[in-house]
Amino acid sequence: MRTILKGLGFEKQSKYLRDYFFNSNIRASIYMSIVIIVLEIWMILRLTYKIFDEHLQTQFWQLFEKYYSNYIILTFTGVIMLLFAVRYVKGKTTNKSIGTVIKWIFTFVCIYFGVKISLNDYSKGEQILTFLSMQLFATCLLIWKPYIAFLISSVSYLYFYLRINEMVAVNTGEVGTTVATQINFFIMWISTMMVCIANYNGIRSQALKDEHLEEINTYLSKISIEDELTGIHNMVFFRTEAEKLLNYVTTDRENIIFLFFDIENFKSYNEKYGFHEGNELLIKAAHMIDDSFKGSLVSRFSDDHFVVLTRIDGVKNTIGYLSGEIKKLQREVHLELKCGAYKPIGDEADISLACDRARFACNSIKKHYDRTLRLYDKSLEDKFQLKHYIVNNIDTAIENGYIKVYYQPVVSSKTGCICGLEALARWQDPNYGLLSPGSFIEILEEYRQIYKLDKYIIEEVCRDYRRSIDNKLPFPPVSLNFSRLDFELCDIVGYLCETVEKYDVPKQFIDIEITESALTDQQDFLPNAIKNLRSFGYKVWLDDFGSGYSSLNVLKDYHFDVLKIDMKFLTDFSSNEKARPILENIVNLSKQLSMLSLTEGVETKEQFEFLENIGCDRVQGYLFSKPVPLETLREKISAGELKISEEYMIA
Repeated sequence: MRTILKGLGFEKQSKYLRDYFFNSNIRASIYMSIVIIVLEIWMILRLTYKIFDEHLQTQFWQLFEKYYSNYIILTFTGVIMLLFAVRYVKGKTTNKSIGTVIKWIFTFVCIYFGVKISLNDYSKGEQILTFLSMQLFATCLLIWKPYIAFLISSVSYLYFYLRINEMVAVNTGEVGTTVATQINFFIMWISTMMVCIANYNGIRSQALKDEHLEEINTYLSKISIEDELTGIHNMVFFRTEAEKLLNYVTTDRENIIFLFFDIENFKSYNEKYGFHEGNELLIKAAHMIDDSFKGSLVSRFSDDHFVVLTRIDGVKNTIGYLSGEIKKLQREVHLELKCGAYKPIGDEADISLACDRARFACNSIKKHYDRTLRLYDKSLEDKFQLKHYIVNNIDTAIENGYIKVYYQPVVSSKTGCICGLEALARWQDPNYGLLSPGSFIEILEEYRQIYKLDKYIIEEVCRDYRRSIDNKLPFPPVSLNFSRLDFELCDIVGYLCETVEKYDVPKQFIDIEITESALTDQQDFLPNAIKNLRSFGYKVWLDDFGSGYSSLNVLKDYHFDVLKIDMKFLTDFSSNEKARPILENIVNLSKQLSMLSLTEGVETKEQFEFLENIGCDRVQGYLFSKPVPLETLREKISAGELKISEEYMIA
């Protein structure tokens, strides 16, 4: 029923549909009015010729009243309709109300003309084609809602029928119409209505399709330049417009700056209050930044990061204001707005590079709660160049063997002998010299390249084991550090198993260290990965225990073989009275949970003796050895500086 009502025009049309029908009628009225104007001029000329040819000048006023006046009125109305339609199409007028009024007048004049002329024709026994033509013009060429067309057509047909039904029929000589005429008349009315309905629904169907396409195009256009969550511009728009701005001759390049914003601790906020609250915070922050930099380019970079291209003047004050506003949004989780700034030099026009440098400056002040803004400078430039060097050369470094495996001994507190080794990466670069892990680990994680390094370390450790065994040299178990991204970017467990099998390494000689922070960051796939590692026969260590905020929850939810206590507990061992009882309780806790305890960062004999006394199973630190190449480690053992447990000695 609803479909039938819609097909008859009983629906609330969208603005797009109303405009579509109006525009269709305007286009139709152009052709219709031109045809009418031409026909009526021809009729006026023809009648004038007839008057002079047949010497009917004495009947001029009679003919004027009967024909001329109707021709002139219809022609005049057609001209008005045509003029409006042409002006509307050319964009010289947009007044739809006037157009609607003209269309109604044009329609009624056409029907009136058809009635008047066809009544004259019918009285002389001629056809009523003028009435039918005007009906088709007025209600079929012009598209009306069917129920409106029904009213217009029904009233005009009824009026015309009643008039001819009062007249004497030429063919019968009697007053009234014949049955055949009545039937034909009814069929003509039905046909007219069917054409009206068909035209309306045809146009409506096309309009709905076009509206749908228009909505899709509008949506696609919108998302191509607008961030879907926050509603501000996205990076596609930012890069395009920023490049244009930098290339404008009128742009004062000395007074513009790129800003990169980061909401520090947003991840914790998201985890505590949920994604919905997190999204609401992002939306508020986005519009705060957008409103604060009116007339500037503002876009969402990604996650809780935003970029701005603006004038330098007043930037510090604006950033200070925004920092205060962001703090007002915090609840139990402390929020900080960090900003990195980069000022383009000379003719620089690489937008991505400018944003990257501003981002680098922003990252340099993370965890520095006394700083909100950092300008990219020479010192950061050196670090930035190193960062890009590392990302671009990790494959070359692996291929050429620039990455070396260093081993740091793990010592049994009971025997003082080496009971294990930790494999650590060092980058011996031909340009930068020896790079420590702090120089490249975080960068490789940031650019999601860390799995390449970790797979390489697995291969090298397994190769070192096989060489040692083949040469009858001792080789204790080795622990490998896995990044949380290893489990996401590749099948690290599968690769480990394949490599261990390739070099015939007993699985008890390979341990896996996973940091506590990795478990709080990724809680979806890591639990299964840990279960798989242990089911395959590998021991799994919890690394850096106590460095995060969810240590006890981690111990509750996961099963580990070794608890590796973070070195921070020993940094102020001598002066901080709390360090000793905390360490003792952690060691006791590990025993209750059936885990071995290992404390890293041991640098003094006092620390070692304390850990030995409280029952800590293993220790690691510079007191015994810093990380060194395997050959150096063997030299230390041979020199008697270090001893290796008897169980790993080869007879």
